[in-house]
Amino acid sequence: MADEEKDQKPELELEISVAEEPEEKPQEEEVQPQKEEPQPKAKEPSALQQMKEQVSEDDDAPVGSLTLRQIVGGDYLFTLVRHHVLLILLIVLITTVYIGFRYQCQQDVIEIDRLEGELQKAKYKALSSSSNLTEMCRQSNVLRQNQDTLLQVSDQPPFIIEVPEE
Repeated sequence: MADEEKDQKPELELEISVAEEPEEKPQEEEVQPQKEEPQPKAKEPSALQQMKEQVSEDDDAPVGSLTLRQIVGGDYLFTLVRHHVLLILLIVLITTVYIGFRYQCQQDVIEIDRLEGELQKAKYKALSSSSNLTEMCRQSNVLRQNQDTLLQVSDQPPFIIEVPEE
C-alpha cells in the first residue's frame, strides 16, 4: 500500500509541476528573483480524490485516441458504462418487468384453458343429466317403472265436464 502511494506521488508532482510552469516571458525583460517564502505544505489528496481529479464527467477524449489496449483492457467499456449507469439500470428494470409480465400472462392463459375445459365437461354433464331427467319424467316411463301401483293408462280420451250454473 505504501509502495503504491510512493508510486503515485511522483506522478502527482509531475502533474503539478506541469500545471505550475509559467508562460515564457520575452527575454527583453529582466526577471527579478523573488524571495521564496516557505509555503505551508498542503495536505496530499487521498487516492479517491486523485481518482476524481483524473477522471471526471467532462472528459471528452477524442475518438482517435482510442487504442486496442484500451478496448481489450476494458477502459472503454468502463467509461461507457460509467456514463450510462442509470440508462442501463432502467433497461434492466424494464426487461425484468417485461419478462415477469409475460410469464404471468402465460400462466393465466394456461389457467384459462384448464378452466374452459372444466366448464365444457360440466356443460356436457348437465345436458346429459337433463336429458335423463326428461326421459324419466315421461308418463309412459313412470307407469312402466311403477307396475305395482293401481294407476293405469286410460282407454278413453279426456272430456270436459260441464257443470250447470245455478
